[in-house]
Amino acid sequence: MDYDLGLYQWLGWTVQFALAATAIFFLLRALSARSPRFRISRRLMRNRQPPRWWLRSMGADRDSPALRERASLLAGCGIRLAPEVYLAARRSLQLLLPAIAVAAYGLERAGALASLDFGYTAAVMAAGLLLLFWERMFLEAYRRFRADRIRKELVIVSSQLLYYSGSRLHLHGKLTRCLPFTKLMRSDLQLLLNEWYHRPDSALARFRERLGTTDAYGFVETIRTLRLGESEEVYDMMREMAKEYKAKIELAKAGRKETVSYVLFVLAGIPILYTFQIFLYPWVQQSQRLFDLLNS
Repeated sequence: MDYDLGLYQWLGWTVQFALAATAIFFLLRALSARSPRFRISRRLMRNRQPPRWWLRSMGADRDSPALRERASLLAGCGIRLAPEVYLAARRSLQLLLPAIAVAAYGLERAGALASLDFGYTAAVMAAGLLLLFWERMFLEAYRRFRADRIRKELVIVSSQLLYYSGSRLHLHGKLTRCLPFTKLMRSDLQLLLNEWYHRPDSALARFRERLGTTDAYGFVETIRTLRLGESEEVYDMMREMAKEYKAKIELAKAGRKETVSYVLFVLAGIPILYTFQIFLYPWVQQSQRLFDLLNS
């Protein structure tokens, strides 16, 4: 009964922590920008700056290596959030979570909070701090995963464009034919096609920024060259680019296989250690006792 009650309390604290984090996120979002009245005013909302006092208090109002690193990570992960807001929110949580833990400890010492509840609160706060401590590692891992997925889709799109190289279709029509073959970058490619006839160069630049990978830069420059004039030299350059992307895909696949092989090698050694501990170690102990008796 006590175990079930403790489990329910732990789940309750976890849900409350998730709801509190969500509420803090939307509160910071509401403070940084107003809700647009019309759909067309979303760009103005994204350009609206967060409160300067908050950024200044968190040290995110000026250029720094941490800010540049977060900007690169957010762009590579496809997260359309201002790096200043992200860095300030991260540092705010680093200050808020220990403060909540200290407040819970004070309530527990005063008798207003049960010891079990304080333990759950401290565990949730510690888990939140660990997530904040490892968030850069998680972002880097997701950026590598997203870059690999985008690279594969760029190879597919490049192959389709090479297939339509002899067609009289407009470049917009060729890219439209490539849309069903994409998955991760489908929304970004669809937005590029929607903005194509307004300002193609600006649309390509925004498409490159939304993807946020180094491979997307070369692809966008090739598309820009094709828009100015299609020629066999440009398609040859696209073939070379597709071959380079395929080589990177194979290299990344080989690296993942090597990592998995190392992990499997370590896991295979665990049963061997248990075998030694269960079957061989008692015989070693008996032999040691026998030698001790003979020496005595």
